[in-house]
Amino acid sequence: MKQRILIIEDELEIAELEKDYLELSDFEVDIEGDGTKGLEKALAQDYSLMVLDLMLPGTDGFEICKRVREVKNLPILMVSAKKDDIDKIRGLGLGADDYMTKPFSPSELVARVKAHLARYERLMGAPTKSNTVIEIRGIRIDKTARRVFINGEEKPFTTKEFDLLTFLASNPNHVYSKDELFREIWDMESIGDIATVTVHIKKIREKIEADTSNPQYIETIWGVGYRFKV
Repeated sequence: MKQRILIIEDELEIAELEKDYLELSDFEVDIEGDGTKGLEKALAQDYSLMVLDLMLPGTDGFEICKRVREVKNLPILMVSAKKDDIDKIRGLGLGADDYMTKPFSPSELVARVKAHLARYERLMGAPTKSNTVIEIRGIRIDKTARRVFINGEEKPFTTKEFDLLTFLASNPNHVYSKDELFREIWDMESIGDIATVTVHIKKIREKIEADTSNPQYIETIWGVGYRFKV
């Protein structure tokens, strides 16, 4: 069965070009130009991945990302003509897996779509290991159920937030650079933006740290990277 992709994009010419390239790579593609209708479609149907524009009539891309992420676990690629870092940070903070700035080549979009889907499939299809729970100073990470508990209270994590936290907690006291973490978690050495790592570390700290200005779990090693303290 072909993997289904939803493109929510109000510029029809761009959406049709993206669709043509994705269909050449054997994906099944739906297009929706209105944000409100796109959100309804995303929530009502099963898609493997969503390509989401920011500026849309009806409901904007930020709200769509937030609403979909609350109930569905699928890769979300956010695209926009806006180059401001604040939009990228906001989009990633709402749970987007990637952020592309227009204009970009359709072949780059296809490459990113394939990379995200491949990594998602590996994570979902990975064999279960015997040691599926990590417990460190009040944090309990259930790797099989992909759930995180902080002092007994469950906290919601996006796919990449969970992967990043689990990787660091599985390798305590080891210092990793942003580049190493980006390659490990996003699996895309040649494309993307390592600022994504900083954004996700910030979001994780907001969920696990009592005081984000004085983190007790994920420590910043200035000029080097991050480590999980035990």
